[in-house]
Amino acid sequence: MSAVRVVVVDDSPTMRGLIGALLRRDPEIDVVGFAGDPHEARQAIKDLNPDVITLDIEMPNMNGLDFLERIMRLRPMPVVMVSTLTQAGAEATLKALELGAVDCIGKPSNTIDARSGLGELADKVKSAAKARVRPSSKPAPRTATVFSGSNDVIAIGASTGGVEALLNVISHFPVNCPPTVITQHMPALFTKSFAARLDRATPANVSEAVDGAPLQPGFIYLGPGGETHLEVVKSGPGLRCRLREGEPVSGHCPSVDVLFASVAAACGPAAVGVILTGMGRDGAASLKTMRSAGARTVGQSEESCVVYGMPRVAHEIGGVEHQVTLDKIGPMILTLAERRR
Repeated sequence: MSAVRVVVVDDSPTMRGLIGALLRRDPEIDVVGFAGDPHEARQAIKDLNPDVITLDIEMPNMNGLDFLERIMRLRPMPVVMVSTLTQAGAEATLKALELGAVDCIGKPSNTIDARSGLGELADKVKSAAKARVRPSSKPAPRTATVFSGSNDVIAIGASTGGVEALLNVISHFPVNCPPTVITQHMPALFTKSFAARLDRATPANVSEAVDGAPLQPGFIYLGPGGETHLEVVKSGPGLRCRLREGEPVSGHCPSVDVLFASVAAACGPAAVGVILTGMGRDGAASLKTMRSAGARTVGQSEESCVVYGMPRVAHEIGGVEHQVTLDKIGPMILTLAERRR
């Protein structure tokens, strides 16, 4: 298997050198070029034909978001964003993921932090090289699905490619949607901004989950990134969110497996589990646990995934009842929840 060819795009010579050095430690990656701004990057892409580029957001001549939009429109290719660890950086990175960037990683503020903080960049680059990247297009306007109501819990797990996928799914949700819990693999700083972005995409209320929040129809709870797992637990006659500190499970914190296992235990058949695009296998085993407990389960189809990893494993081990394209998932899970009333 040939090495993944990478071009590093960043306006800081120091950061370009550091990212290049870190990536070159991996024998499966070949850093073939560098660029200090979008104009240099455009020429490097033409001359070097990389498999992946890493892209800074704040650059001279043209910002990274404008450049990314042009890439995705004219020459779609896998892009990993390297963003400043600030609120503004988080919001810009979320916009980049909506535009089609495969993944993101925070840019540390100093060299010492960079050597540890960018250690996962090589894995993200290699995953990005396997992604399905499509030309960007404006989403078709939608109206929320007509829905008579249900108290079933919807649990959704996603990773690489999940920003675009989740926006698509919840855009179908009506104001009275079933109580919904989401685990998306994402850096801690980004989840609050992502919850706000999801909130603008649906008539329902979306917020970052807080410990003890009661699950209610019309509310969607996004697990915060960082060092806590999101779970659903019984509390008297109702259900609540629980944020529990813990080690990574299935390689992640928060973990989709932890969320799905808790929903299986707390809700049994009164739930719908959904596994979306993502690298690896997080969520697959516990989606099967949900299905064994009587819940309905849905997996994103291969052709509509950015990375067909988590849904593939879930499908192969028997955790997926319905495997459908992304555009059908939102309406389907509402139908499955409604039929239990």
